[in-house]
Amino acid sequence: MRRRSYSNKPDHGYDAGILLVDKPASWTSHDVVSFVRGFGVRKVGHCGTLDPAATGLLVLVLGSATKLTGNLNSQDKIYEGEMCLGIETSTQDGEGKILNEQDYSGVTEEMVHDVCAGFVGAQTQIPPMVSAKKQNGKPLYKLARQGIVVEREPVPIHIYYLSIEKIDLPVVRFSVKCSKGTYIRTLCADIGTLLGCGAHLKSLRRTKSGDFSLPDAHTMSEIKTWDIHKLFENCLDVEPFRTLA
Repeated sequence: MRRRSYSNKPDHGYDAGILLVDKPASWTSHDVVSFVRGFGVRKVGHCGTLDPAATGLLVLVLGSATKLTGNLNSQDKIYEGEMCLGIETSTQDGEGKILNEQDYSGVTEEMVHDVCAGFVGAQTQIPPMVSAKKQNGKPLYKLARQGIVVEREPVPIHIYYLSIEKIDLPVVRFSVKCSKGTYIRTLCADIGTLLGCGAHLKSLRRTKSGDFSLPDAHTMSEIKTWDIHKLFENCLDVEPFRTLA
């Protein structure tokens, strides 16, 4: 993708940029945003949260490019992941407490393929309690921390494809292309329910977000060696995306 050229604007001389980051595990999306703000950039946002345990493509918008956040966030995403059958957790991923363990020995590869095929297309999904989605202005995960469970309205999502890459029970490796707002851990939990043994998301890596791809992203180790000039030199050209604002 084309790197951007700059006009003389704020203090550091740069007006805007789109930075692609390969988020490591244990970093929150907010951690990455805060780190980049530490370069002296006044405005930094991200276009689609990744859970702390998830890795992969995180799209950051810097300076006036933050006006693009809503539209860039609304683009489709592609993930690679693993789900583990037989165990249900409080967070629908490996970070939560184990709620239930069930025998998965009766599950066949054909059953996995058949159930997963049924999730392709337009549908609705109930957001998990441990998520950043807001209800009455408050993130659901903050309510969950207080032990509060509220009723959530199902939201429309679209799964464009759900490809099973490898089955080594109890682990199923998959790739999925989905619309904005799709919770992959909820998808795994729902698949487990239909298989009759429960499941949770074991690992997740985002490989694409709209027109942006993971091979173009920079690691945090790399970014830590930069100064603000190097930061903006490695940003993508904002101009092709201005029409989205």
